[in-house]
Amino acid sequence: MNSKKGIPEKTIERLAMYRRLLSGLKEKGLEHLYSHQLAEFTRNTPAQIRRDLMMTGYVSNARKGYTIGDLVKKIDETLAGSQRQKIALVGIGNLGRAILSYFNNQHSALSIVASFDNDDTKVNRVIAGCRCYHIKDLEAKIKEEGIDLAIITVPGHHAQEVAEKLESAGITGILNFAPVPLKLPDSIYSDRIDITTAIEKVAYFASKIRKEL
Repeated sequence: MNSKKGIPEKTIERLAMYRRLLSGLKEKGLEHLYSHQLAEFTRNTPAQIRRDLMMTGYVSNARKGYTIGDLVKKIDETLAGSQRQKIALVGIGNLGRAILSYFNNQHSALSIVASFDNDDTKVNRVIAGCRCYHIKDLEAKIKEEGIDLAIITVPGHHAQEVAEKLESAGITGILNFAPVPLKLPDSIYSDRIDITTAIEKVAYFASKIRKEL
């Protein structure tokens, strides 16, 4: 993983979590909440909540606390900027389809606008609401659409090759779901989600809890 100076990565992760929680509370009709209430939802401290939210420039009201709708907008602006950002997804297997189906219904400032695969049965089709293009057209399409971010969901042995194609196309941020690390220049911010490792970690700590019961 590589990063640039700015808001710490852990703070960004927590802000994203706050946004999801707050959006859910807003849908349930809640309009205001205090830092200690958000702390209870996130198993955090009120002081940490306040420090994180100060990064957005939003200040709570002493009488009503945070206005949820306004706070969600501020977090959105902090995480994704004031303008919509476009994403490309490479690899339309089961995971790629699941991400397409889920993501575009969850976020307004970020959207997956193009997907890519080398399977001719998927190319030139709209899959989970997103048109799929052939991988050979990746660079041209990314430049045409003005796409800055990409998600990789290809098999591990193809991931580095895909990442290099994305680099050549001008992508500056990559989220990698392939089970291999990527070698990329510092001009690209990359993060990796290893689902197997995450499950193994959960399994380990769950077994420790069972032994203590």
